[in-house]
Amino acid sequence: MDRRAYGEDMTDTGTAPTTGVLLAAGAGTRLGRGPKALLPFRGRTLVEVLADTLFDGGCREVVVVLGADADHVRRSTDLGPHVVVENENWAKGMAGSFRAGIEAAAPGNSIMVALVDQPGLTPTAVSRLLGSHRPGRVTAAAYPDESGHLKRRHPVIFDVALRSEAAAAAHGDTGARSFLKAHPGLVDLVDCSDLCSGEDLDTKAQLHLLDH
Repeated sequence: MDRRAYGEDMTDTGTAPTTGVLLAAGAGTRLGRGPKALLPFRGRTLVEVLADTLFDGGCREVVVVLGADADHVRRSTDLGPHVVVENENWAKGMAGSFRAGIEAAAPGNSIMVALVDQPGLTPTAVSRLLGSHRPGRVTAAAYPDESGHLKRRHPVIFDVALRSEAAAAAHGDTGARSFLKAHPGLVDLVDCSDLCSGEDLDTKAQLHLLDH
């Protein structure tokens, strides 16, 4: 049965179902170990584990956006039932991957955007975000800074009513940041610090994140 056929359904909470969009197009230049998607993690690769994390947490479907060495990533992974698309212009920034993921998602779904370089993401955090989302809103994972104030991170849910506008506003390497800055009143922050780490894997000093 094709899960994408259910894109028009509503969930038990009255919200649209959600497509997880996993941005995995980068070359991992700063880390120097090739695409982060292929980093070994829990006996598999980072992209495989995180795609399943989004699905296991409650996303109706998962779209994986590849870019750098996309053919090699496809050959080296088993992404099973997930939808895999390629952003050929990945080097121009995150915006193209963001739009490609939204375009590939089932039309009636909200979008949860996640990054492949957040190995600490857990299905329970995904589930909390989905359960907290309200129609017409943006729901973002947040983590307290040193002063205790919550700071927005990923994943971020864009309601089905906002996904086209968010995609249109994306440019360069900022992804949806310009949309979020323009509409701060739409964003609901959800503290996920008790469930997972929101830390990005950007440098060799952070490779310890793959040990969990």
